[in-house]
Amino acid sequence: MNETMVCAVGRVATQPVYREVASGPSARFRLAVTARYWDREKNTWTDGHTNFFTVWANRQLATNTAASLTVGEPVIVQGRLKVRTDVREGQSWTSADIDAVAIGHDLAWGTAAFRRAGRPEVAAPSQAQPEPNWETTPEGSEEEAAARAQSGAATAVLT
Repeated sequence: MNETMVCAVGRVATQPVYREVASGPSARFRLAVTARYWDREKNTWTDGHTNFFTVWANRQLATNTAASLTVGEPVIVQGRLKVRTDVREGQSWTSADIDAVAIGHDLAWGTAAFRRAGRPEVAAPSQAQPEPNWETTPEGSEEEAAARAQSGAATAVLT
């Protein structure tokens, strides 16, 4: 299938909105991507045009996005570009959305500490049982031998 995959580098413009829907968790936020260029006349870096994208994340990516991102943080988003046009109240509106595959902090601007997402813990047994002694003597277990000796039962050992 032909898809337009993009990689956008920008800043989180709105706080991620997290929702539980029938198909699973979903999160969205606005991403601001501003072009920068070197202005020779002013001898300084200058901001160019800013593009805004609505970034959509689903399932575990949505959960991690809502827990990890705040407004103003530098991020890198990779995903499928979807450009939509709509007519609202007689005016034509165009929106650019990114259906995210991966989202991460831009480490050119700072550091991050990765933490694996928590998984449900498996219930541990309430009491730890000691490992049984699986080794037996040729005549049987030591407990069996002691029980036979107490009952007066005669044992014969064949050689």
